[in-house]
Amino acid sequence: MRTVACEGIDYDSFLIRHFIPESRRDAYDAFRALNLELVRLPELVSNPTIGQLRMQFWRDAINNTFTGRPPKEPIMILLHAVLSRLAEADPGNSPSSIRFWLLRMIATREKHMDNRPFPSLAALEDYAENTYSTLMYSTLAALSVQSTHMDHLASHIGKACGIAALCRGIPVLAAPAPPVKSPDGANVAASRNPVLLLPLDVMAETGLKEEDVYRHGPDAEGFQDAVFTVATRANDHLITAREMLKNIRAGEDPGHEYEHQNEEQHEHPDSNLNQDGIDPLLRRGLGVLMEGIPANDYLARLEAENFNPFKVKSSWKLPWKLWRAYKTQQI
Repeated sequence: MRTVACEGIDYDSFLIRHFIPESRRDAYDAFRALNLELVRLPELVSNPTIGQLRMQFWRDAINNTFTGRPPKEPIMILLHAVLSRLAEADPGNSPSSIRFWLLRMIATREKHMDNRPFPSLAALEDYAENTYSTLMYSTLAALSVQSTHMDHLASHIGKACGIAALCRGIPVLAAPAPPVKSPDGANVAASRNPVLLLPLDVMAETGLKEEDVYRHGPDAEGFQDAVFTVATRANDHLITAREMLKNIRAGEDPGHEYEHQNEEQHEHPDSNLNQDGIDPLLRRGLGVLMEGIPANDYLARLEAENFNPFKVKSSWKLPWKLWRAYKTQQI
C-alpha cells in the first residue's frame, strides 16, 4: 500500500515515520492518515450536518475495525492489518487503549469542527492534549511502550505541537477564502469565512481584535504580542519535556507530577522500573517524541520573524535536525 503519510500532504510526518521502528510504521501511517482526514473534514463538507455524519462514519469504522469487521476503506483496512500483527507479536498487549485514544481524537475534532474560538490558553492546551498528544499516545501503544513517563513526555510535546500548529494555520485560516468562479465565469460566494483561533483571553490581554487581523493582517495592533504569548507557552512545554527527559535518563523523578497519571489509560508499572528498564522504552519510543522537533523548528523560525506567522518560510533544515536528534537521542 502506498505510504499514506505522503510528502506533499503532511511533510513532517513523512519525515518522522522513518524514525519509527519499521515493524510499526504501518500503525504510524494509519493514525496519521486518519488524523489528516479529520483535520481536512471541515474544508470538505458544505454544512455541519454532513460533517457530523462523516465523523460518525469514522467512529463506527473504528469500532467495527477493532471488532474485526473493518469497512472497505483504505485507512481502516490498514489499521486492521496493524491490529492483526500487533496481536501476533504481543498477545498480552490489549489494543483497547488505541481505540480509546482514536475515539477521543475523533470526538475532539468533531467538537471543534466549526472552528470555534478557544476561550483561553488553557482551553487550547486541552484541545492539543486531546488531539496531538492523544495521537502520540496511540502510537506509543502500538509500539508496546507502556510507560507513564513516556505518556507524560508525549503530553507536553503534543501540547507544544498543537499550539504551534495553531500559529502555523493563522495565515491560512485568517485570510479570506479565494474567490471561486462558476463554469460560466460568475463569482461564487466563498465556501468559508476567515477565522482567528487565538485564545480570547490572550487577545483581550494584548488588545487584539479579530476584525483588525482580517483587515490589516499582521499589522493589526497587538497581533504579534498575542502570537508571542501563545508561542511562548508551546516553547515552555518543549523545555519542560527536555528537562524531564534529562531527569529520567539520570534515574531521577521527572521533576513534576503528571496531571493525567491517575487516569486508567495512563496507569503503567514503569514507575517501579530501574534505569535498565526505562532505557529500552525511551529508545523504542524516541521517534514518537521527535514530533517535537518540527514544532521547535517552526517556533524558532517564528521568533526570527518577530512572531509574524505570515512571514515564516518553509524549513529546508528539518530533515537534518531530525537526523541529529535521532543520533544524539535528544528532543
